[in-house]
Amino acid sequence: MSSGPVLAVKNLETWYGPVNAIKGVNLDVQAGHIVAVLGANGAGKTTLLNTIAGVIDPFKGSVEFKGQPIHGQDPDRIARSGVVLVPEGRQVFPFLSVRENLTMGTFARAGRDEIDADMARVFGWFPRLLERQDQHGGLLSGGEQQMLAIGRALMARPTVLLLDEPSLGLSPLLTREIFAIVRRINTELRTSILVVEQNAAIALATADDGYIMELGRVVAAGTCTELMAKDDVKEFYLGGAGQSDRGDGQKQRWKRRKTWR
Repeated sequence: MSSGPVLAVKNLETWYGPVNAIKGVNLDVQAGHIVAVLGANGAGKTTLLNTIAGVIDPFKGSVEFKGQPIHGQDPDRIARSGVVLVPEGRQVFPFLSVRENLTMGTFARAGRDEIDADMARVFGWFPRLLERQDQHGGLLSGGEQQMLAIGRALMARPTVLLLDEPSLGLSPLLTREIFAIVRRINTELRTSILVVEQNAAIALATADDGYIMELGRVVAAGTCTELMAKDDVKEFYLGGAGQSDRGDGQKQRWKRRKTWR
């Protein structure tokens, strides 16, 4: 195992037109770790993942994978190297079957026997996909589509899996099921995982390390145990109104807060 991080984001800055969405972000993913990125809507979390995955080019800074720069490369090249994104909203192929969707994840691979073995492993993790393997992806439930999107990414054999809001639109029961499988993937395959998530409680309970973003910047970082002990994290993420984004009122309170304790 490498002594340094498998994925390193250094002083990253990304713009959407006139909007500075990412402002000097530094982030590390250690090999074999799950890392959670938390923050309200508009904090820059999805932009961060899209920049790492090559969907957006950074304005400044770097993204390094196994010590080599990958920022600015095409998304397919980054995916081939081993950094694979499961995008927000799942984006499955609606008119392809479940099995065909999973096969799309193998576009850069050879070796039929290994692909068949990986397909069987994905069906073992997601039995509902096996039951629906001949059904069109667009006819699956939201939870099943999320399973399919994760399974498709795993068929690429990623070293680092990027998950963007895997619990979006899912019931608490399905959210727990998805995160249990995320932990199982990490444990069994030693896949490093960077997950953006609004459900802070389950993300912090699942991950090893965490970062909190606000208005394009990282405002707190540490192990999940350390973050859960912080008063601000308890107040804004783990208390009262639950484990999801509390909307504009919460954002206004964050703007009035000068520092994290």
